[in-house]
Formats: sequence, C-alpha cells, structure tokens
Amino acid sequence: MHQSQLTAADCVSEVIRGHNLNHVFERHFDQHLHITAQQKSVAIFLAYGAIRFLGENQFFIRKLINKKITNKKIEALLCVALYQLNHDQSRDFTVVNEAVEAAKLINKSWAGSFVNGVLRNFIRQKEKLQTELKSHEEAFYSYPLWWIKLIKDNYHKDWESILLYGNKHPPLTLRINIRKINLKQYEEKLKSEGIPYRVLGDVALELTQPIAVEKIPGFIDGEVSVQDFGAQLAAKLLDLKDGHICLDACSAPGGKTGHMLEIADIELVSIDQQKDRLSKVKDNLERLQLHAHLKCADLTAINTWWNEKLFDRILLDAPCSASGVVRRHVDIKWLRRSRDIETFAKQQKIMLQAMWQLLKKGGKLLYATCSIFPDENQEVIDNFIKEQSDAKEVKWSVDSEYSRHENQLIPSANHDGFFYALLEKN
Repeated sequence: MHQSQLTAADCVSEVIRGHNLNHVFERHFDQHLHITAQQKSVAIFLAYGAIRFLGENQFFIRKLINKKITNKKIEALLCVALYQLNHDQSRDFTVVNEAVEAAKLINKSWAGSFVNGVLRNFIRQKEKLQTELKSHEEAFYSYPLWWIKLIKDNYHKDWESILLYGNKHPPLTLRINIRKINLKQYEEKLKSEGIPYRVLGDVALELTQPIAVEKIPGFIDGEVSVQDFGAQLAAKLLDLKDGHICLDACSAPGGKTGHMLEIADIELVSIDQQKDRLSKVKDNLERLQLHAHLKCADLTAINTWWNEKLFDRILLDAPCSASGVVRRHVDIKWLRRSRDIETFAKQQKIMLQAMWQLLKKGGKLLYATCSIFPDENQEVIDNFIKEQSDAKEVKWSVDSEYSRHENQLIPSANHDGFFYALLEKN
C-alpha cells in the first residue's frame, strides 16, 4: 500500500500547488511506468479522497503540528493517510505503518518517525478533533469559505445537501442508445450477468456497483454510454426533429453530441477549440457508429468555420466553474477562485451573442452549464434577454426523478448540478 500512498501524495501535492488533477495523473503515470495496475488504481482512489476532504485533512494537520511543514510531499502524505483513517475501511495499524514506509522513501532521516508520531497522535485524539471540526465550516464541509457563502446565499433550503452531495462518490449512470437497444432489452443483459442496477427515466439506469468502463455490457459495441442523468436532459430539451441542422458548441468529450444523434436523424456540426478534446468526440462517435461534422475552431471566430447555413437547434454547453460536478472533479473547489465566476460570465455572454446570430427564426438554443452559481447561469440569461429583443425563454418541465429549482438541477443522489435555459428566436 505504501507505494500507492506515495503516488497519491505526489499527485495531491501537485493539486495543492494549483495543477489540474487529471493532468497530474496523466503526467505522473507516463513518467512512472513501473507502477502496477493495482497500485495505480489504489493511488487514484486515495488521491481523490484526500483532495475531496482536503479542508478536513488540513484542519487536522494544523491541530496536530505546531510548525508549518516545509516538505509538501510529507504534508500531502499526511492528507492521504488522514483521509484513510477517517473515511477508508483500512485498519488504522496498516495505514500508519504503510505511511511510515512511504515517508521513508521521501526522506530517510526524519520523515518516518515524524509521520508515525503525527498519525498515532491523531488516532489518540480522533474523537476530540472530530468534535472540534464541526465548528469550522471550511474544514467540516471541505470547501473554501467563499464557495460555502455563495451556496448559502443562493440556496437557503438546500445549501447543506448541495455541499454534502459534492463530497460523495458520483454514481455510474448509463444512457441507452435507442438506435441499438431498448431499456428492457438492456436490463435483461445486466440481469443475465448478475450486475445490480436501478432504472432512471426511460433511457437511463445506474449501476449499483461501479465497474470498469470496458467491462460494461454493450459499451464497446455502442449500446450504452456513460453519462450523468442530469447531463442526459440536454439533448431531450432541444426538441430535435429529423432533418434539423444542428450545432453542438463546446462539444467535447462528446456525450451530448452522441445523444443528439441517437434521438433524431439530424445534420450536426460539433465544435471544440482543443484538438485533443475533439479527438474524444471522434472516438465516442466511432464507438456509437454515428457521424457529425467535427471542427476544431474558436467558437466565436465564426468566419473561420461557419458555412453560412443557419441552425434549427444550437446546444451551447458553455465553459463554467464546473461547481455542479465537483464530486467528479474534486480538485475544482480548490483550484477555482471567486473572481473566476465573473470571468466565466463575460465569456459566456460573448459566446451566447455569437451563437444567436447563427440561429434560424423559430429555432431554439439551449444554454447549458455544469455550474450551480447563478452569476454564470440565470443572470447571464436574464441579461441576454433584456438586450436581445428577438429572444424569449421557453419554460421546460421534467419528471420527479430530477431535483430542480426552476432552470437549475440541484445535485442529488440521481444527478449532478446542471443549468439549462431554453431560448427561442422570434
């Protein structure tokens, strides 16, 4: 286990320095080819957990150590071990001993005894420290204080559940490709392989026990895709019809792209500015055996990619804080700054204005984000409608399986937090 702890600590220390966790994983595992598949899997699990509860871990470290730790890898290793002692099922004795061995690999002279002393001290004071934790919101909820305040200010009833759901493991939800199989047929496949699940809506289900993507029945053949239940709402709200000319703006990694093409026989242009991300859209479509016109371009530089054919439907999945999907991207809450929200809102306004020019009269544009902050959601839409005389908002409804407040999906057991505003051009 100590090798996985050490690897996780390396990754956690990079996130604390401000680096994206997924990029850290890619770089680390490319450089350390000696790590076994099992060690890698455990290391990823531990890194996610340590970062998810980083506020809590750092609180305990401050309580246990008088001086600031200068070695950031040792600090990160303590975060990993404290996560295990508080949230993992590993035995305390094993966690401490393995962390000591990992520490020795970082610094042989003092690190082992230091880590041993800190962790054993924590175990002795665990109950007392966990009680003290409750009076410090940033530590107890493991979010920055500005984030907690924003949620409290905007969700008076749901603020605590939003924060708590953000610290849970995300569900593994599948979307049925109705062009290849229906829900009942796919249920029979899962039953025959003894895979437990629960149904969500008419084309979705959640696997009770997450399994590797490549082991999901029918995934490689394009019968199902992995997509959050809340994200599956986007293509449905667009009201797609055969023959529509459509645009999927900011399309990577392609989940919504594929869903749009599954629903109707449309002509679809799919755009993303990053070539490597667009390649994921291509891979998704090849697996589903579907086709779209893929373009790597700056969305707002219209003259570089648009063929002057107006669109019947536009999905603008705008860049945002990703505050609604924090349980899947645990580093987001520590990498974001409160000032970022205003920056995103300005970018979203520019994109929305650019895309509106490309929409037919009577056409519909779905503005979507994976954020739960109103400044980059409803406020963007309200301001746009005030300035755009030919834009009107179309109200939409969903069934009771969605937790919703007007245009905002609230993070729940069923789905992440998404915002959808449907606009029609007069």
